[in-house]
Amino acid sequence: MVILMKNEVIEKFTVLITSAFGLVAALAWNEAIQEIIKNYGLEKYGLWLYAVIVTVLAVAITLVLGWISEKTKTLKLPGNKRKK
Repeated sequence: MVILMKNEVIEKFTVLITSAFGLVAALAWNEAIQEIIKNYGLEKYGLWLYAVIVTVLAVAITLVLGWISEKTKTLKLPGNKRKK
């Protein structure tokens, strides 16, 4: 019982820490994209251009991660349950 609780706590902390790093990365990308827009003189498009860039990146990254996830499911690794 105690070991199970420790494992759950470790899993929760792992999720929280991973989420925190994800937020930090998102904020860094936020500033980087805004800087690119400013450097190329695209401020006149404002938040619309920023929203389009972020949306395209989010969709592309989500698709790539989904593809990678599906590919790893078919690998013969210990603990992986293969699709039939």
